Amino acid sequence: MAAMTTVPSYTPSLWVRVCHALPRLDLTMQMKDNIFVPDSWEYQQTLLVLSSLSAIALVISLLVVLSFLIHYCCCHRGDRSEGSEEEEEDEDASTGHGYSGKKGRGICCVTWVAVAAVTLCCVAIGIGFYGNSEANDGMYQLTSSLLTANYTLASIDLLISDTISGLQLSVSGPLTSMEELFTGSKPFLVSTRNCRRLSENVINLLSSISMARASVDAGLGNDSISGASIIPLTPVPPSVAPTVVPTSGLMPSPFSPGWAANTLMANEDYRMTVLAWLALFLSWGSLGLETATVVALSDFCSDPNTFVVNSTHFNTGTSSDVLDYYLTCSRRMNSPFQQLLTQSQRALSNIHTQLSSLDRNALTQFPKAEKSLREVQQILNSTEGNFHQLVALLNCRGLNKDYIDSLKGLCYDGMEGLLYLSLYSFLSALAFTAILCSLPGAWRSFPSESEEYEDSDSESEDPFTSHQDSKRFLQWQPWL
Repeated sequence: MAAMTTVPSYTPSLWVRVCHALPRLDLTMQMKDNIFVPDSWEYQQTLLVLSSLSAIALVISLLVVLSFLIHYCCCHRGDRSEGSEEEEEDEDASTGHGYSGKKGRGICCVTWVAVAAVTLCCVAIGIGFYGNSEANDGMYQLTSSLLTANYTLASIDLLISDTISGLQLSVSGPLTSMEELFTGSKPFLVSTRNCRRLSENVINLLSSISMARASVDAGLGNDSISGASIIPLTPVPPSVAPTVVPTSGLMPSPFSPGWAANTLMANEDYRMTVLAWLALFLSWGSLGLETATVVALSDFCSDPNTFVVNSTHFNTGTSSDVLDYYLTCSRRMNSPFQQLLTQSQRALSNIHTQLSSLDRNALTQFPKAEKSLREVQQILNSTEGNFHQLVALLNCRGLNKDYIDSLKGLCYDGMEGLLYLSLYSFLSALAFTAILCSLPGAWRSFPSESEEYEDSDSESEDPFTSHQDSKRFLQWQPWL
C-alpha cells in the first residue's frame, strides 16, 4: 500500500465539482446531461444557453441606464422653469467656495457614484490581474508537461530506431562475414545463423512499436494498428484550448474594460460615453464567453480519462488497454509492452550467449573472425544499453506524471484563473453601468464654456475691480 501512494493521482477540485453540477438546458429548455462531448450539437446548445445569461444581464443593464436617462430628461425639464427663482436663492446661500441647493446635492450624488464606480473598477482590475496570473501559471504547467511527454515519446522513438539500425548493421555486416568464414565449420556456422535469426526477431519486435508510433504521428486513420501503440496522451479539448491561452500583455484581456477606464479620463464627453458603452458591451460579452469556457472545462476536468480514451480510440484506433495503462498507471495492470520486451530481452540474452561461445571456441581456429566478432559484441553492448533505457521510458510512471501535471495545470490553476476573470468581467460591467448612469448628472453639474466666458467678461468689464486693484497696488508701494 505504501508503494501505491507514490503513484500520482488527480481528483477534481471543489470549483470543478460545483460548476459541473450546474443544470444544463438546451434551446428547447429541456434538461441534458453534463458529459463533455464538444462535437455534439446538444452539448453546444447547453453552453449557448449558459452564455446567454450574460446577454440577459446586458439587457437588464441597458434597461437600468435607459431608466436613468428617462428620469433625468423628464425630471430636469421641469427644473429649467424654476431655475431662475432658485438661482437667486442659491446665489444668496452660496459663499463663493462651493455649491448649495439642488445643484450642490446633484454634484454630491454624482461624486459619490463616480467614487463608487472607480473603486469597483479598481477592484475588478486587481482581480483581473490575479486571474490572469493564475491562468498563465496553469497554461505554463500544461505546456511544460506536454512538452516533457512529447520529449519522452521522441526519446522512445530514437532509442528504438538506434537499436534497430544497430542490429541491422550487425546482420548485414559482421554476421555475414562470420558466416562466410565459418562455412567449413558447421557448429560455428549454426551459432552465427542463430545470432542472425535472433537479431532479426528483435528487429521485428521493436519495429511493431516504432511503426505504430509512426502511423499515429502521420495522422493515418487506420481501423487497426499492429502491435502496441504509443501516442500523446493529453490532448487539449478543442472547445477549451483557444479560450484559455494567455495573452502576452499585462492586462487581463487585450480589449479589457480596464484599458477603457484608463482612457476615459483623457477624452472628451462624447468619447467618454462611447468608450463606456463599448466597455459595457465587452464586459458582458467576455463574461458570457468565460462562463461557457468555465462550464466546458469543468465538464472535461470532472472525468478527463473518459474523453481522452474515447477521442483517442476513435481517431487512431489505439487499444483501450494501452490508454488505460498510461492514464491510470495502476500496479494491477500489466504493461501492454511486457510481452514484446520480454521476448526481446530473451533474444538479446541468447545472442550474448552465442557470441560468448564463439569467442571461447571459434577464435582459436578462425583468428580472422576476431574483428567481426568484436564488432558484433560492441553493437550488442550498445543495444542492451538502449534496451534498458527503453524499458524505463516505456514504464507508465513518467508519462502518467506528465499527464497528471498537465491536468492539474489546466483544471486547478487554469480553472481558478478563469473564475477570477469571470468575476473581473462582472464587476467591470457593474462599474461601467454606474458610470453610464452618472454621466448625465455629471454633464449637468459641470459649467459650460459659454458660462465661463460670460463670467470672465463680466469680471473684466467691472470698473470697480480694476479701481480696487490699482488702489491696492498704490498702497503697497512705500515710496509713493
